[in-house]
Parts: sequence; C-alpha cells; structure tokens
Amino acid sequence: MGRPAGYWVNKIRTSFKGGSSNKSDEGSGSGSGSGSCKKDVIKPTSPESSKEESKNGTDQSGRKVMLVVDATSQSKNALQWALIHCVQDEDSIILLHVIKTPRAQALGEETQKERESRAYEQVHPLKNLCQLKKPNVKTEIMVVEAAAEEKGKTIVEETKKQGVGVLVMGQRKRQSRWRVIWRWRGTKNGNGGIVEHCIHNTECMAIAVRKKSNNGGYLITTKRHKDFWLLA
Repeated sequence: MGRPAGYWVNKIRTSFKGGSSNKSDEGSGSGSGSGSCKKDVIKPTSPESSKEESKNGTDQSGRKVMLVVDATSQSKNALQWALIHCVQDEDSIILLHVIKTPRAQALGEETQKERESRAYEQVHPLKNLCQLKKPNVKTEIMVVEAAAEEKGKTIVEETKKQGVGVLVMGQRKRQSRWRVIWRWRGTKNGNGGIVEHCIHNTECMAIAVRKKSNNGGYLITTKRHKDFWLLA
C-alpha cells in the first residue's frame, strides 16, 4: 500500500524537530552563554568533560544543534532554515567556524588569539540573527583551526566532543560529475567533499541544506535522503 500524500515531508520534518535516535543525542543540551568576545569564543571540550556534564544533569534540557558557519550565502541560508525548522526553545546552538591553519612562514604574522578574535567578529552577525529569531535559545560561537584537507574530519570530531544532536551545514549547487569524482578521490577537498564526509561519518544526524533558486524552498540531504525538496 502506498504512503499517503505528504507522508515523507511530515516524517522528515518530525525527525528534524525531534532529533535523531543516536546515542550522541541522548546526552546533549544547553551550553553556557556569554556576553564578551573573549568568553564567547568557546574551546573544544574533551569527551570526558561531555560525559561529566551528562552526569551532572547540565545537558538534559534539549539538544545541541551545531551549525557550520562562514561568510558564504550558503551558510546563512542553512542557518535561517535551521532556525525555522530544526531549533527548538529547549535546544542550544553552537555556531562552529573552522579557520584555516596558517602556513609555517605566516605563523609569526598573527597570533592564534588574534585569528580567533577576527573570526569571531565575522560570525557575530549570525549570532545576532539567532538571538533575534530564537531569543530563548542559548547561542555560542566556537572557533577551531584546521588544515584545509582536515576540515571535514575536524567538524566530525567536534560533533562528538560537544555531544551534538544535530549538525546543519550549507551546501553549494552540485557541480559537474567529474569534479565530484575528483573530490571523492581526495584530490580536492572542496565544500561538496566536506559536506558528504560529515553526512556519512557523524554519529548524530547531519543535514545539508541548499536553497532552491527556482520555485523557492530548500533541498535537504541526509544519510537517507538526497536533495529532498521542502517548500518552506
């Protein structure tokens, strides 16, 4: 017997709202907020500290929703989608910004603290957007460094360390088949390769979001769905 009209749309929306059934979701919850620039840039935590938070009951109120953010329009589109369709009032938001590790000869030109401060300033408008759309949700900015070829791996590692329940990423328009093949072979670590790597390697639910130019709506990709169109 076929599914009634709208079945899969409602099923996908429910999975976004309710979180995944993975173990990563069971101990997730709110992070601590902060008002100043220095305090608001949080550092990665160890798996041991995440377990300790779970024991103390500090992460039982909701999920941690991590959004990979940068200066691109794809990132902002994914954030806007998540604030409407994914984030709930009992959740907390981590805006993860991965900055490129500088080359050896450039290390002395700018300190790590200065790089993180500059990165924070770039992401801060997105935090303001979160606070405007979801004033009851705690939002934090997290800045980490990684080599270009390690960006996907770094994102996956941070979802585990932070006990993330849902990971949301912006995705560019799919490119020609030969470029996708090259990226899968590891010869070029572009946005498509990073997104695909995160979707297939995170323990939590990972969602790639791309705004559809024609007819509106968004194209959603997860482990089980590829370019699923949501008119929203």
